[in-house]
Amino acid sequence: MSDAAEQVEERSAEERLRERRRDALRGARRVLWRGGLSGTIRQRLASLAEAAPEVYDVDESADIYGNGVVAALEERVATVLGKEAAAFFPTGTMAQQVALRCWAGRTGNPMVALHALAHPEVHERHALAQVSGLRPVRLTGEPRLPTADEVRDFGEPYGALMLELPLRDAGFVLPTWEELTEVVEAARERDAVVHFDGARLWETTVHFGRPLDEIAGLADSVYVSFYKSLDGFAGAALAGPKTLVEEARTWRHRYGGMAFQQFPTALSALVGLERELPRLPEYVRHARVVAAALREGFTEAGVAWARVHPEEPHTHQFQVWLPYDADVLLETAVRQAEETGTYLFAGYWDRGGPGLALTEVTVGAAGLEWTADDVKAAVADFVARLSG
Repeated sequence: MSDAAEQVEERSAEERLRERRRDALRGARRVLWRGGLSGTIRQRLASLAEAAPEVYDVDESADIYGNGVVAALEERVATVLGKEAAAFFPTGTMAQQVALRCWAGRTGNPMVALHALAHPEVHERHALAQVSGLRPVRLTGEPRLPTADEVRDFGEPYGALMLELPLRDAGFVLPTWEELTEVVEAARERDAVVHFDGARLWETTVHFGRPLDEIAGLADSVYVSFYKSLDGFAGAALAGPKTLVEEARTWRHRYGGMAFQQFPTALSALVGLERELPRLPEYVRHARVVAAALREGFTEAGVAWARVHPEEPHTHQFQVWLPYDADVLLETAVRQAEETGTYLFAGYWDRGGPGLALTEVTVGAAGLEWTADDVKAAVADFVARLSG
């Protein structure tokens, strides 16, 4: 077989596995988190049509360039986060670029201090520098948030400190409340503004033991996502001082984010704020039960090395590391779902080192039905399939 033919065959195998994974997720009777990814277009539209009248008058006219339901969503977000104003954005990438660009104009310094694993560094193709003319500098690459000393002692002046809360690629980790306040104070000592990448800020209240407005109140500006935790269709918001948000609206237009109508996305976000936001603390607490059961299950199943990180999750999401190849684990997880209707590890597996792979586990409403014994039984079956 030629190299080209092998590549085509390999792509076909990957596509078939993706299709199997999608079908397995839709058909599984038991999952820890289902989310919008498993629903069809018809199902998602039907769900929105049912829930929307609870959060907004759907007999009103649709929004036009950000009025109506979009404005109502912005007002709701500003209130929840305790900020003067908020602006809706189609993506978080755009929202954060605009926020940091606006702050650079105010401080006169385009340098943004952040973590090496922060979303703009890992997942946005260097957009801060390539599109917005900003200069990201990395405070640390350790799998934790930057410390106050690292913020205070960095060798160059920076205009903004960006903190991702939680830091997803390090395992959805958070600092303690005391550590976070010390980091913010250290940035203030450097005359830097503080911006929170709060895509998943919604679920941090249990770990910090503080309400959302108090958490967001530490930062000068905050970005939040509507689909990562709230199960909205898409979209994000930037919240902060009214003058900053007004300038952000101008840059949103320049960046191409001034969409004609966005009512389905805005409605789904309002539904998420109404339905999912109050339940997130329950998901976080149950994620700790699931994580402990996973650790015990792997030990009882005789897996030589396995890790749940963090051992006690900081949010309702965490990592699982196993000593197998990623493709083997993905195939096993899909096959378990196909044959038993239980989809234990519904996420993709990534290579984490020689002979190691990791996946992300999310515990949502569907996961509340799982007892610790249910989790351990699913682990035992999963490991048996690996061994077989």
